[in-house]
Amino acid sequence: MTILDYPSPNHGVRTLPIDMLLLHYTGMKTGHEALERMCDPEWKVSAHYLVEEDGRIFKLVDEARRAQHAGVSTWHGERDTNSRSIGIEIVNPGHEWGYQPFPDAQISALIGLSQQILSRHKIENKFIIGHSDVAPNRKSDPGELFPWDLLAQNGIGIAPPKVGEGAHLLVGQGAKNAIAKKAQTLLGEIGYDSPVTGIWGQHDILNMTAFQRHFYPKRLDGLVDDASLQALQMVVAAII
Repeated sequence: MTILDYPSPNHGVRTLPIDMLLLHYTGMKTGHEALERMCDPEWKVSAHYLVEEDGRIFKLVDEARRAQHAGVSTWHGERDTNSRSIGIEIVNPGHEWGYQPFPDAQISALIGLSQQILSRHKIENKFIIGHSDVAPNRKSDPGELFPWDLLAQNGIGIAPPKVGEGAHLLVGQGAKNAIAKKAQTLLGEIGYDSPVTGIWGQHDILNMTAFQRHFYPKRLDGLVDDASLQALQMVVAAII
């Protein structure tokens, strides 16, 4: 696997040990455009690596440094995601420019890169997540087409659980019931910023939509049916 140096000036000092691998899509028309953006000091954004559609890997920031890829975000109560994470940008136009499946060559390169990173740093599977997981109010990447199952087969992250089609809606917008409280609790145990109120509001819908993109992409509306509740329970069981 060849990694090409493409240094970005946009980095700083880490203040936390590395314990997270955070995956993004670029959400721009081309990979070159994304590289130029992340190397422009005026934009002040970067990642540690970028993986092109053809499998080429570019290294922008040394892993020992804090790249600027997560923005305002939270996971397991920690808000300085950039200091604790290694960020990988995966070239894909994203939902704005024509979201599409990720090519095999790209995913193969990503798996190899991720395995190398995990050999250097102690990162638990529950801390291998997507940008939308840590910033559900702002981001939707790497999105519902991302093959988390293939990564999990190669020892990277948690695979989406095998559950059936949801048939019964249990929690709708504004619902106030015990299942809403249970779902909030489960989301918090996974790592989402999920206050337990028992009332299913907009914050919960955003959290649940992020969970669905990652673990139950058959439903992307942030509401809780029987299958997505089962998925929540199975993911919590997988991280304990």
